Amino acid sequence: VQLVESGGGLVQAGGSLRLSCAASGRTFSNSPMCWFRQAPGKERDFVASISWSGGITSYADSVKGRFTISRDNAKNTMYLQMNSLKPEDTAVYYCAAESAGSSWLYWGQGTQVTVSS
Repeated sequence: VQLVESGGGLVQAGGSLRLSCAASGRTFSNSPMCWFRQAPGKERDFVASISWSGGITSYADSVKGRFTISRDNAKNTMYLQMNSLKPEDTAVYYCAAESAGSSWLYWGQGTQVTVSS
C-alpha cells in the first residue's frame, strides 16, 4: 500500500498549487482521507479532511476559504487545491488515509510547498 503526493513546488505569495495524492496497492474509496502539513521546527498540523464519498469536508481555520480538498475514487486519488498562498503555508504536505480513532493508518512521503514573499 502506497500513498504518493505530487504537485508541490515554489510559488509566489498569492499564487496557487494543486497537490495530488495517488494511492496504490488497495482502494481507499471507502475511507476518509486527509492532508497534514509540517513546517520547519513545528509539529505536523491538520489541514483538511474528506469523507469517503467526498460529501463531508473539514478544514483548519488557517486555510478555510483558500484551500479545497476533493477526491476522485475512480482514480484512487485525492487533491488539495491551494489558492491565495501565503508564506506561512510553506511546509511539507502529507496525505493520509483510513482513520483509526484519532490516528491515520497510511501516510505518504510528503511534498514540499514553498511560498515566497
